[in-house]
Amino acid sequence: MNPLKSVSGTIIGGVVLAVIIAVATMGQAFNELSLVVWIHAMAGITWIGLLYYFNFVQVPALADAAADEGGPGGAGITKYVAPRALWWFRWGAALTWVSGAYALYKLNILREAFELGMVGEAMNYPAMIIGIGAWFGTIMLFNVWVLIWPNQKKILGMVEASADEIAKARKVAFVASRTNTLLSIPMLMSMVGYGHAGFFI
Repeated sequence: MNPLKSVSGTIIGGVVLAVIIAVATMGQAFNELSLVVWIHAMAGITWIGLLYYFNFVQVPALADAAADEGGPGGAGITKYVAPRALWWFRWGAALTWVSGAYALYKLNILREAFELGMVGEAMNYPAMIIGIGAWFGTIMLFNVWVLIWPNQKKILGMVEASADEIAKARKVAFVASRTNTLLSIPMLMSMVGYGHAGFFI
C-alpha cells in the first residue's frame, strides 16, 4: 500500500523516516530535548501555516466568493475545508504551546522566560528573547481557544447563533486572527533569535 495515498499514511511515513534518521545519527544517548523541539517545530509549522492560510488565502477568497454574484459561493469551504482546517489549527496551537513550555522546562529557563529574564541579579537576555516569543505564543493560544474557535463555531453553523451573534462573532474572530498573524512575526523572530544566540552578540 502506498502511504502517500492518505494523510495518516504520509504522516506515519514521515515520522518513521525521521526516526530512522535520528537513530542512525544518534550519539551515545537519546536527546529528549531534541525530540521535544522537533515536536514543537512540527506543531508550530502546522499552527502558523494554517494561520497564514486563513489570513492570506481563505478569508480573501471567501470575500471574493461572496462578491461574485454568479459564482459558486463559499459554501464548500465553510462546510468542508474550514472545520477540518480549524481542527488542525487549534490542536496544532495546543501542542506547540505545551511542547514549547516543556522545552523551556528542560532547558531550566521556564520561569526565567516568563519573567522575561528580568528577575534576578543580572539581566538574562536569552531568557528575555525566548520569553517574548513564549508570551506572544501564550496570547496567541488564548486567542485560538477563547476567541477564534468559539466564534468560528457560530460562523460555520456548528452552534446555534442569531444573525447578530454571527456578525459579532465574525468581527471577534477576524480581529483575534489578525492579531495572531501580527504577533506571529515577532514571535518567530524571538524563537529564531534564541536558537542562534540572539541578535546582539
